[in-house]
Amino acid sequence: MATPASVADIRKTFLDFFASKGHTVVASSPLVPGNDPTLMFTNSGMVQFKDVFLGTDKRSYVRAASVQACLRAGGKHNDLENVGYTARHHTFFEMLGNWSFGDYFKRESLKWAWELLTEVYKLPKERLLATVYAEDDEAYDIWTKEIGLPPERVIRIGDNKGARYKSDNFWMMADTGPCGPCSEIFYDHGDHIPGGPPGSPDEDGDRFIEIWNNVFMQFNMAEDGSVTPLPAPCVDTGMGLERLAAILQHVHSNYEIDIFAALIKAAARETHTTDLANPSLKVIADHIRATAFLVSDGVLPSNEGRGYVQRRIIRRAIRHGYKLGQKTPFFHKLVPDLVAQMGVAYPNLASQADRIMEVLRVEEERFYETLATGMQILDDALVDGVKLLPGEVAFKLHDTFGFPLDLTNDVCRERGVTVDAAGFEAAMEAQKAKGRAAGKFKQDKALEYTGAGNEFVGYDHLTTTSEVVAIYVDGTRAEALNEGQSGVVVLASTPFYGESGGQVGDAGAIFSDHALFEVADTQKIKADVFGHHGVLKTGSLKVGDGVTAHVNASLRVATQRNHSVTHLMHKALREVLGSHVQQKGSLVNAERTRFDFAHNAPVTDAEIREIEARVNAEILSNAATQARVMDIESAQQTGAMMLFGEKYGESVRVLDIGSSRELCGGTHVQRTGDIGLFKIVAESGVASGVRRIEAVTGENALHYLQHLEDSLGHAAAVLKTPVAEVNDRIASVLEHVKALDKELAALKGKLASAQGDELLSQAREIKGVKLLVARLEGADVKTLRDTMDKLKDKLKTAVVVLGVVDGAKVQIAVGVTADTTTKVKAGELVNFVAAQVGGKGGGKPDMAMAGGTEPAKLADALASVLAWVEPKL
Repeated sequence: MATPASVADIRKTFLDFFASKGHTVVASSPLVPGNDPTLMFTNSGMVQFKDVFLGTDKRSYVRAASVQACLRAGGKHNDLENVGYTARHHTFFEMLGNWSFGDYFKRESLKWAWELLTEVYKLPKERLLATVYAEDDEAYDIWTKEIGLPPERVIRIGDNKGARYKSDNFWMMADTGPCGPCSEIFYDHGDHIPGGPPGSPDEDGDRFIEIWNNVFMQFNMAEDGSVTPLPAPCVDTGMGLERLAAILQHVHSNYEIDIFAALIKAAARETHTTDLANPSLKVIADHIRATAFLVSDGVLPSNEGRGYVQRRIIRRAIRHGYKLGQKTPFFHKLVPDLVAQMGVAYPNLASQADRIMEVLRVEEERFYETLATGMQILDDALVDGVKLLPGEVAFKLHDTFGFPLDLTNDVCRERGVTVDAAGFEAAMEAQKAKGRAAGKFKQDKALEYTGAGNEFVGYDHLTTTSEVVAIYVDGTRAEALNEGQSGVVVLASTPFYGESGGQVGDAGAIFSDHALFEVADTQKIKADVFGHHGVLKTGSLKVGDGVTAHVNASLRVATQRNHSVTHLMHKALREVLGSHVQQKGSLVNAERTRFDFAHNAPVTDAEIREIEARVNAEILSNAATQARVMDIESAQQTGAMMLFGEKYGESVRVLDIGSSRELCGGTHVQRTGDIGLFKIVAESGVASGVRRIEAVTGENALHYLQHLEDSLGHAAAVLKTPVAEVNDRIASVLEHVKALDKELAALKGKLASAQGDELLSQAREIKGVKLLVARLEGADVKTLRDTMDKLKDKLKTAVVVLGVVDGAKVQIAVGVTADTTTKVKAGELVNFVAAQVGGKGGGKPDMAMAGGTEPAKLADALASVLAWVEPKL
């Protein structure tokens, strides 16, 4: 293969080569490591085998090969800031790797690497050179005496990092434990590219590029720094697919290979950019791979951990699109182009394409709301030759406009400006000190408010006249709000309930003759001061203005129903499940109530029915709700239950709803009958010993039941039976299906058995062993196994390979009689065949099964078995 046509070809060639060397092809593991909490992301191919190297896990194979999806954009391994500025840095990349777990060692590893690079990929030998650890004479001799690489192109690298065994060519998993020398293979791009060979002063240039690293886990390092030989040395290799593709496709930059060329063209299309060499297109092309694969592996944008890394990458891509003049969401539209390039190799990416697009679209829309304003603030701060961006500005961009610090760094670097990182960190610490993100009730503690508390009149009134006593814009006190501005308004008195006790804050409007402020949410600034968050739709609003405050009545009433029923449900839960039930959290809004409570087992259907019955009985009693304000000691003497033990000023509200008595500062219905109907719609576990119930009331409960009724009616229509007889009809249909399945299985068995007898004559004998390779029709997995057993019994000494196509799937079975397993292993053979049809499998030496996803390739795969088996007999 002189010049692979595509990245896809290179990827497949690598796996096919190592499969031919007896390696089990292992699928790429997710970007979120499932077996290593010390890593934020999978950053190399060996991550999924780490337990094997440490001796805590053992696989059914001793040789493995894979193409691993990797990410380096957070934590210790972070290449994010280099992406777009170099020819070879990526956030997401693919690592080609092969491993030996106590099987082969240096000789096979290096010889196979040389064979693949020079004989299969046809790289010119004169352009390759290698490095070895200075003391690794064995590897040096293999390169020079056995492979034939000239000594001047094998470079010994010693301890160049300040201590014993601290070398670019000595690998360690940690400060102690498995370690050993490594041998790196470099490609010489030619003397027209600046840079020197490894180990030279100019080694950081781009002329000599490392493409493959062979790590030899040969020793165990003790705490004193001494090493002793491992009983079973291992091999761990890694080769960057993008770097190799650049060489094989005769380009210098990774961003010129076919997969990036396609993505850059797509990015240009969506940003309306004609200059395909624009560096921003490289950033976007790189970042769509990283973000899409992260979503497919379950990482959604958020403000912490892996989710924040995801958000940083997305927003960096959006900023580069904005820089190209794209002022509306575009990034998510690249997902189909990515799937076209990588969907075959990564089916999970293709199957989740719609979900990935939606996640990215929502994140784009959120960031575009503030991007223009944030960029204007940044532009204003960088005028008149400024060389240092103040940390306070960087923090404001981060905190108010969602600019991650590395995005601000990115913009500043383009303009030759440095960001005051220390100032940024100081501002961040100041925010943390104010506890902005702390507290159960999301209080706006960062807003500095001095003055009297609000008078809350919302228990009795949804509308009141009041006066503006404070305004905040971007977290800072202001005298006025102008049309279109977002801000927080504080009133002397208010009917708006500020979020607390699980009940969401009220929405509505604050207005006067010359202004309309739309309230989206109400949060507490202090225990007795409510901040109204929203946007000034018309006019201007100033401190001192007289206004009318009006709560959205429909939302408040629906929320009250759900809050009141939570009290009744809490009491019913304790009665039905036991007094150990304690509230662990709640969320009450206009749609539903969500209630978390301590309980160590799922709530059964019977218990749910009993809870519903008790709550609805309280509703039907239509008892009046009573609220009394008293000091905490008096409240305790009434026997009121305290949900959180929260304080509501110097006094508390004792709330009686039906037979429930609790402390609560929320808003509630006047009578239990106002709740209407109560229905539990979900029950689940959220943590060890904590369960969650979700329920609906009133109109929402009615809509829920009507939806269920519609579903039942549709099912009845499909089954052509009255609704009342649906259960019996379903049971009858299932029995019929069961009988048909049984009949079908019997017919398949007969068919396969007949095929098996016919196939016996097709077996060919090779050195006393019969080889039968055949395709069956209409066989399921069980039939495949049964047929295999019968054929092995009749052929006596044999290797049998059977394949069957079922729709878009392939099933392969390999059987080897006991007297032949020393020569041919069923597991190795089945993986050799499966790799050719897009699958993998495994099993015992005498019997192995595999699946595949490319039925069109089955005939060629079966035809290749003879060449694989014959040399082993």
